[in-house]
Amino acid sequence: MSAEKISVLGPVEQGFEEILTPDALHFVANLTTQFSGRLTTLLERRSLLAARVRAGTLPEFLPETEHVRKASWKVAPIPSDLRQRRVEITGPVDRKMMINALNSGADVFMADFEDSHSPTWKGTVQGQVNLRDAVNRRLEYVNPDGRKYQLKDKVATLFVRPRGLHLPEKHVLVDAKPVPAAFFDFGIYAFHNAKRLLERGTGPYFYLAKLENRQEATFWNDVFEMSEAELGIPQGSIKCSVLVENVLAAFEMDEILYELRDRVTALNFGRWDYIFSFIKTLGQDPKFVFPDRSSLAMSTPFLKSCSMLVERTCHTRGALAIGGMAPQVPIRNNPQAQSEALQKVIADKEREASEGYDGAWVAHPDLVPVVMRVFDSSLAEGNRIRPRQGTVGITALEMLTVPEGEITESGVRANIDVSLRYLESWLRGQGCVAIYNLMEDAATVEICRAQLWQWLQHRSKLSGSKILTPDLLREMLKESLLRIRSEIGELQYSEGRFELAARILDSLVTSEDFVGFMTLVAYDYLDQHE
Repeated sequence: MSAEKISVLGPVEQGFEEILTPDALHFVANLTTQFSGRLTTLLERRSLLAARVRAGTLPEFLPETEHVRKASWKVAPIPSDLRQRRVEITGPVDRKMMINALNSGADVFMADFEDSHSPTWKGTVQGQVNLRDAVNRRLEYVNPDGRKYQLKDKVATLFVRPRGLHLPEKHVLVDAKPVPAAFFDFGIYAFHNAKRLLERGTGPYFYLAKLENRQEATFWNDVFEMSEAELGIPQGSIKCSVLVENVLAAFEMDEILYELRDRVTALNFGRWDYIFSFIKTLGQDPKFVFPDRSSLAMSTPFLKSCSMLVERTCHTRGALAIGGMAPQVPIRNNPQAQSEALQKVIADKEREASEGYDGAWVAHPDLVPVVMRVFDSSLAEGNRIRPRQGTVGITALEMLTVPEGEITESGVRANIDVSLRYLESWLRGQGCVAIYNLMEDAATVEICRAQLWQWLQHRSKLSGSKILTPDLLREMLKESLLRIRSEIGELQYSEGRFELAARILDSLVTSEDFVGFMTLVAYDYLDQHE
């Protein structure tokens, strides 16, 4: 491929030239040339399947792949450094946060270019610089107050989560078109670090986000296979874990594992994104209207059945089952509130451990020892994959049973408030934000705005007598802005992007058709910030 076909539109700051090398960019360009046509077809297929569901065809376990679900097969052996995954800490590719996460004592750190990353150009490329330095054990950070942060001798095993297949990286063009963001994130990291990781006795490990079906798993497998050949590393050395965060993918877990069987190590149940995808896929049907977000406990049938199916599928096939996120952050000025928050974490992780999960996610280093103790107790003999009796007994009806409950005015206001606060931070380049003592990412806005959209579509009755209309929602939106303005002060409010966040949120929740992803809408506004 000739160099003229590759264009970098973003500024190349000092140090970026070490990452954006001609050879690395050619590798990304080759992936784009080879696979962008198939990717377009896959994204078109998503739209066709969504239209079928809107027309009344509910998700189901596919008859045409029953032979895969019934056959006896296992995934490839799991590498030694991935067999124990009691606690996985996740976070953005910020330099200081990466050091703290790698040093946290967790088994795995997932460096995230997806939900907890606001994809500014500077932040994205700097994230690749940080990852290269982490792989080479020279990642350091000096605080403005002079405190120095550096890696310990023993650090968590590193995973990278590229952005989803639907997102572009508009700052890099091939043939005048933006490259898929997933290819940029995966390609730059793999090009610079795959061989070095293998030399260190680990490997290039990736978390795959937002997969919707087995065809997308096949696609990623082919991307990995070609990459291994291009990079000159052994076939099968790229390993992955897959997030189950889409309602259609939940009905194809066996099939997804099968398509990635030579390299997949685990499935992870991403609850918030799963609920978002449920509303996105089925939300136009009045039978699937959800109550307040606060009432969507893991005991509700659609979540419990999916969680059980993740665990059973993984352990039937020899993969690990990784549980959901504990998003709590320390409440250092309120010991009682801190104690209550930790008890919630412990109860949730004890539930996952009792269901047979091998580990779970946390958002803050302080939770690592808390969750570690839960899984150490459950897995007293060391991490192991328990044999299961397949997925018999979990039905499509259970997977699609929506809980009953109220839709309250306070629930509406809470969704508006959290959405505004997170989206405003995202628009300023911060994709991982502590709000009300919980670490929030893009999945929070997605579920909140999906619920608001659904309730507006169905003119839902709030507990009491009010009907949620666009006018009522906009009135609440204005009131939320006034509260935030009063809380943070005029100067901070004027320097922020709350008004823009409100306009974006309004457009998302009042649109006639559901907008697929908030990040696609908000992405263009990041240029104004930079």
